[in-house]
This record gives sequence, C-alpha cells and structure tokens, in this order.
Amino acid sequence: MASIFSRIVAGEIPSYKIAEDEEFFAFLDINPVAKGHTLVIPKKEIDYIFDIEDPLLGRMMAFAKRVARAQEEVIPCKRVGLAVMGLEVPHAHIHLIPIQKESDMYFGGSKMVTSQEELAEIAAKIREAFK
Repeated sequence: MASIFSRIVAGEIPSYKIAEDEEFFAFLDINPVAKGHTLVIPKKEIDYIFDIEDPLLGRMMAFAKRVARAQEEVIPCKRVGLAVMGLEVPHAHIHLIPIQKESDMYFGGSKMVTSQEELAEIAAKIREAFK
C-alpha cells in the first residue's frame, strides 16, 4: 500500500505544493510547528532516510537547500531548521522549519492553527521564491 506521501505525489490527496522535480516533492505540513513548515520527500517510496542511496540523498539535500532558501525569502526567520525523525509516516522526509530560536522546532507541543487560505497563500509565496 502506498504511503500518504506517495498518494500526495500522485495527486490522489491534495497538498500545498512548494516545488517538485523528477525525483523530489516539497509541500507544506498541514500540521505545522511554525509558519512555512515544509516537508521534502523523495518521490520514490523509501521508508528510512538512511536507506536512500548516497547519490540520491545528496540530491535530496541540494533540493531541500533550494526550498530552504525560498522559505528564507518569504518567512522572516533567523534560520531554516532541518529535522529528520521518520516515525510519523513510513516514507523518508525532511522537515524544513523557519525558526527564530531552537524551541520553534519542538514537535511535542500543540501545532499551529492555520486556515486553508493561509496555507495556500504561504505555499504560493514560497513556490514563487523557489523559481
């Protein structure tokens, strides 16, 4: 059975897409810990990030870097934090989170309440900056 992320890539489940190429897909987390919280995934369904072959993992990080630079243009932040946990969905993914301080990346607390309209607006702005 395909992961929820594979279904997003296939267009079966809607998402707030930021960017994609032949190998990777970036979209907003619908339960963000901070404004602009984005997930970067390989289109190939691989459960664990450290099971990704080195060349593909390197390209994934380069893709994530481009997404992070676009986030920095749109979301006021000191940095874009990166987290890899891999327990939530059985599909390798990187969290890119615009942060002001380390605690902005705390996943154990309550998530932001964000309207669909705001998510769509944020995604459009980051998508435009990505180009």
